[in-house]
Amino acid sequence: MQTIASKKVVVHPDYNSVNNNADLALVWLSQDAPVLAERFGIYRVSTEVGQTMTMVGYGTPGLGSTGTLANFNEAPVRVKANNQFDTDIAPLDRFFSESGQWEANKGQQLVADFDNGLSPNDALGALVATPGLGLGNSEGLISKGDSGGPAFIGSLVAGIASYTGRLSASGAVPDIDNTSNSSFGEVAVWQRVSVYQQWIDQAMRLRYESPPATQAAVQKTVNEGNSGTTPVYFWVQLNGYRVDPNIIVSVDYKTRNGTALSGQDYIATQGTLKIYPNESHALVAVEIIADIVPELEETFYLDVFNPINAGFGGGAVQLTAMRTIVNDDGWFLG
Repeated sequence: MQTIASKKVVVHPDYNSVNNNADLALVWLSQDAPVLAERFGIYRVSTEVGQTMTMVGYGTPGLGSTGTLANFNEAPVRVKANNQFDTDIAPLDRFFSESGQWEANKGQQLVADFDNGLSPNDALGALVATPGLGLGNSEGLISKGDSGGPAFIGSLVAGIASYTGRLSASGAVPDIDNTSNSSFGEVAVWQRVSVYQQWIDQAMRLRYESPPATQAAVQKTVNEGNSGTTPVYFWVQLNGYRVDPNIIVSVDYKTRNGTALSGQDYIATQGTLKIYPNESHALVAVEIIADIVPELEETFYLDVFNPINAGFGGGAVQLTAMRTIVNDDGWFLG
């Protein structure tokens, strides 16, 4: 495991430590992420409830039947487990608001309970009339130390681990051992990434490394460098006007090999680019992989397709731009 220090952390401006609303932050690393480290996009549609997710974290380990290990002092170990997003926060928000404990923002948090396949330990079924045994005894749950970790739907980050809880009401106590320790019958909550995607996108765009300020300033060639990665940018612009100024325009994008090969010369990327109200353009950043091997100039492409709320015009279904990676190793004669 490699550890890289952070150089900047931006906490969501609406973060509320009492209600755990907007409990997420963006972290910038003090050096380039390793080339072999996986890059993940974010889940952008509000279809999370009912879907299986994979949570990853370095929290205190344990078993659902007995909870987290007591007095665990060993080095953190990365653990992953599966569960499903059972509901958003609304049913539990109503439950807790009545007791005066907290009021979470409806629709902005996702909830999973920790099922063992037995109805008495089905927390949501027992307490808020949302029965379901989910994945049965193959489920997992976050624990102390997992806050801030991702929950993936497929290969996209859909949730950010926030907190756990044990609930009881009207004589129903689904927690298997009546102790707050991430055991069967407890629940956990993740911040819903799709709700925060505009803040994530725009906060990252403000802090790109040496981005072009105008379309004319876009560099279509880039030196590969000798170590780490170097960003090269593609400028995606909406020409014309929006019928509705509050509408969000989007396109999908994906890199494509030319003579440059993904994983060797650049890091492949794909996703959805959104252009928000009061924006006319946005950038797609691609990381160029450095090396010290003399070689010819190489090219790769970015394809942009599937426009939403604005067409390309002229019957086009795809736009393509090329970038050239310039070899800066070896001899030069000019």
